[in-house]
Amino acid sequence: MSVPQPTAAERGEHILAVFDTAFGELLAADPAAFRVKFRKMAGSAFAFYRGTACLFYSDLERETHGGPYLDEQTGRVWIHGDLHAENFGTYMDANGRLVFNVNDFDEAYVGPFTWDLKRLSASLALIGYAKALSDEQITELVRIYAGAYRERIHALATGAKGDDVPAFTLETADGALLGALREARALTRFGLLDSMTEIREFERRFSAGAGTIELDAATRYKVLAAFDGYLETLPESSLARPDSYRVKDVVGRRGIGIGSAGLPSYNILLEGNSDALENDVVIYLKQAQTPAVSRHVTDAAVREYFQHEGHRTVISQRALQAHADPWLGWTELDGAGQLVAEVSPYAVDLDWSDIDDPREIAATVADLGRATATMHAAADDSSGHSLVPFSTERAIDAAIAADEEGFAQLLVDFAHSYGARARADHQIFVDLFRNGRIPGL
Repeated sequence: MSVPQPTAAERGEHILAVFDTAFGELLAADPAAFRVKFRKMAGSAFAFYRGTACLFYSDLERETHGGPYLDEQTGRVWIHGDLHAENFGTYMDANGRLVFNVNDFDEAYVGPFTWDLKRLSASLALIGYAKALSDEQITELVRIYAGAYRERIHALATGAKGDDVPAFTLETADGALLGALREARALTRFGLLDSMTEIREFERRFSAGAGTIELDAATRYKVLAAFDGYLETLPESSLARPDSYRVKDVVGRRGIGIGSAGLPSYNILLEGNSDALENDVVIYLKQAQTPAVSRHVTDAAVREYFQHEGHRTVISQRALQAHADPWLGWTELDGAGQLVAEVSPYAVDLDWSDIDDPREIAATVADLGRATATMHAAADDSSGHSLVPFSTERAIDAAIAADEEGFAQLLVDFAHSYGARARADHQIFVDLFRNGRIPGL
C-alpha cells in the first residue's frame, strides 16, 4: 500500500514549519543575511539541498524510525551530519601535510552511520541530474560510492594500516583530488594575509571593508576575554609557541553564506611563530549552531556530553578528523558557544563544475566513499572520547555483512527518491520565497 504524497501546498507548510524551528531566531535577528542565504539556495536544487539539512533530517526521522543496518552501536557513532558531495576539500594537518578529506564539521553529532551515507547519496543524485546523467548512470555512481565505502570499512575493520589505506595526499591522490591538493599547494599564507590585512606603522592590521565590522571597545574586550578562554581548550602540542598568541587586531564579521547566515563571527590576527610579518596567523571565532541532526537524536547521554555547541563542534571534528587543525578550540561569548579555528590559507573545496567525464566522476565518487569510511572509523574507542566506546569500523562492518546485497540498493533507492523530493522542494521553496511567504523576510 503506497503512502499518499503531500500536495505542494502541504509540503510548503511543512517546509515553513521546519525553517521556523531551524532558522527562526537567527532570521529574526538578521533578516538581510537570510535573504542572501535564500537567494543562493534558490539558485539550484543542490544549493537548496546544501542549506536544508534541517528538512532532510525531519524527513528522515519521519520515514525511517530506525532502519536497516542500525543497531545499538551503528545507530550511535560520530557522524558528519551534513555529508554532501561538496563538503570535501583540502587542509593542512597538524603534521604540516596537505590532506584531502571531509571538511566543515558544523553539523557533526552522534547518530546512525547510514544518515551520512544517505545524505551523500542523495547529493550524488542531484549532481548527476544537474549534469544530465541518466538514472542508470546515477544508480551506478551510488553503487560505486557504496562499494568503495564497504571495501574501506572492511579493510579497516580487519586491521589494515598505513600503506593499505593511505590518506589522500600529494603522493597518493589522483584525479580531481590531486588537482585540489596541487591548487592548495600553490597557495601561500602571504597571499591570504595580503587579501585580508595591510601594514600600518610597521605592523600588520586588518584592512577596512570586505565585510569587516569595526568593533567598539566593549565588544573588543569581550572578544579578547573569549580568546583567553579559548587558549585553555587547545591541546598542549599547540601551546608550544607562546609568541603565537599575541593579538594584533580584531574585527567583526557577519555570516551570509548558505551555512552561516546570521551567525556573528570575529577574525583575530595573531603574531606568527617569528617576528616576520608573513608568518602572522588569522583565526576566526564563530557562534556555533545547533546541528540539525540533534533535533532527531533523543539520547540524553549524547546531549549531556557537550558543554555547548562550540564544544560539540570541536570535539566532533577532533574525533572525525585525524590530525585536525592545531588552532581548533572553543570558547564562550555572551553565553553562546563559539568555534575557533584558523582561516586556513591552504583550503580548497572540491569543485564539481569541471568534473564532467563519466570516468572521472566515478573515480571521484569512489574516493569520497573511501574518505567517508575513514572518517567514520577514526571516531571510536581509539579516539579518546568515551561517548563512542567501541570500534565503529568493526560494528559497521558486521552490520553490512549481515546483508551485503541490500546495502548498495538501500542507498540507490534513497538517492533517487530523495533527489526527486529535493528537486520538487526546491521549486516549492522558490515560489514561497519569491511570493513573500517566508515569515520575517
